Amino acid sequence: MDTRHLVKPDGRSMTLYSRGQLDGDLTAPSPSLDTHAPNPHLRWHPLRGEWIAFAAHRQHRTFLPPAGYNPLAPSSSKHYSTEVPSGNWEAAVFDNLFPTFAATADSPPHLDVRTEPARGCCEVVVFTQDPSASLGALPLSRVELIVDVWADRYDVLGRRTDVLYVFPFENRGVEVGVTLQHPHGQIYGYPFVPPVAARALAQEHLYYEQHGRGLVEDLVAAEVRNQGRLVFRGRDVVAFMPVCARYAYELWVVPYRRVPSLAALTAAERHDFARALKTVLLKYDALWNRPFPYVLVIYQAPTDGVDHPDTHLRLELYPAYRMPHRLKYLAGSELGAGVFTADTVPEDTVKELQRVTVAVDD
Repeated sequence: MDTRHLVKPDGRSMTLYSRGQLDGDLTAPSPSLDTHAPNPHLRWHPLRGEWIAFAAHRQHRTFLPPAGYNPLAPSSSKHYSTEVPSGNWEAAVFDNLFPTFAATADSPPHLDVRTEPARGCCEVVVFTQDPSASLGALPLSRVELIVDVWADRYDVLGRRTDVLYVFPFENRGVEVGVTLQHPHGQIYGYPFVPPVAARALAQEHLYYEQHGRGLVEDLVAAEVRNQGRLVFRGRDVVAFMPVCARYAYELWVVPYRRVPSLAALTAAERHDFARALKTVLLKYDALWNRPFPYVLVIYQAPTDGVDHPDTHLRLELYPAYRMPHRLKYLAGSELGAGVFTADTVPEDTVKELQRVTVAVDD
């Protein structure tokens, strides 16, 4: 994998990736020549015991661009200018123009609650130069490259002193608020371990201390023994609808081996991980013969310089809850209390995905 680090005219960082050798004359464009120095901040929520990020500049981010707009092509409009160069790159990563966390964050306001600069980073990951494509529809070799990019960013961002947790994700579809339809994801480098990840890490640590084995490792083994909720079973990676799924059609992609991050996977495991991911995304789209909106998230070990032998890498997929066919809106119990009521059981909904046949070619 060839990489090229560039700096945009406004000071933001960009890294280009390709399986082949990158062109030598690549330059990074930006919508403006002005120095980019956002200043988000954090406020402590005393009842929830967690940080809330405030980034008012995001109110000015690109929203619902004109029909037919190609964000990967040059534009005369300052609001819709290209963020990526022409050239032979296959994947691109650059600092978000409207970040929730930024290395430049400084001088938070003095309030009645504790405040801190929202230091960290927010990156955009462009999966392909084809604006009409999707992650699941890309060739397997490109999906494998994206896995390698995620792994590389985990290493790069994890070395930063202002990043304690590297969180790749993709929001797909207007149902989850996506306003730019080209295939892309994001990576947040949090200056703290976010609450959902922290709670799972605590459970993994407790289980490891009590049993000397990994919690997710045992969950995976139980799903493989049961077989009824599997949608992909490879040599190194499995994909399944977990027995405790909160969402209809929720899926997990997990390596059998307990590894803390994508960066710790072998080449063979990364290949199988990419195959599993492509398989489940194709099944999603084929389920109702339409693009399937989802949220994709990847949980890994914190990058705090401490070993986490109890942590098990996993990718989770949550369908957007504005689709027909037995999907629901999140409401008071889910959003207010954090208590989910599942209107379906995974043993039933998984059969719909199992019946979907897809072909994944090398």
